[in-house]
Amino acid sequence: MSLVLHQHPFALYCFKPLIALYERDLPFTAELVEADRSALGALWLPASIPILVDDGEVIAESSIIVEHLDRHGDAPPLLPATHREALQARLWDRVADGYVATPVQRIVGEALRPPAARDPYGVAQAYDALQVAYATLDRQLQGRDGWLAGADFTLADCAAAPALHYADVLGQLDRDAYPALVGYYDRLLERPSVARVIDEARPYREVFPLPWPDHVA
Repeated sequence: MSLVLHQHPFALYCFKPLIALYERDLPFTAELVEADRSALGALWLPASIPILVDDGEVIAESSIIVEHLDRHGDAPPLLPATHREALQARLWDRVADGYVATPVQRIVGEALRPPAARDPYGVAQAYDALQVAYATLDRQLQGRDGWLAGADFTLADCAAAPALHYADVLGQLDRDAYPALVGYYDRLLERPSVARVIDEARPYREVFPLPWPDHVA
């Protein structure tokens, strides 16, 4: 087995397969991808990251990479074996990506644009969308002390951890408004795989285009 992950330690969607690799305790080689992605097009034409190469086989897109990694190692699967549980993991993976990560990236992306080209209304819409996502996640997590899609740590949690981490950077999660969500996020931060990925990204925080808040260690 030879696993090569083309990634950047600070990239939101790269957190997801990194968490999965650490959960499964799999050896891999990390190839740092920075501004120039021209060489990646030979592997995956959109040249998006992350990209996993497994003994020559190219696997793109973070959720697919996590599912693929279940074929390696002896750790419990990150995509549950039963149909109903697998659907739940995929559903909440999509919620984390679509309803949290997407607005986060919209807000950060606007900060990278020239001032005259920015869209304040679009940013406000993205912040509003985050509140709806938080309420949705909080409802799902009420009465639980485990993980997002059920009792076990799954693909959904690999997705939620980076999305919530960067959302919390943009504005501290409201403990009074979303207590179940904040409790879940605290559990994520204590998970060794998640803590390791966040720590490895720490040296790159200077590239973040918005102020880094004091409450995010």
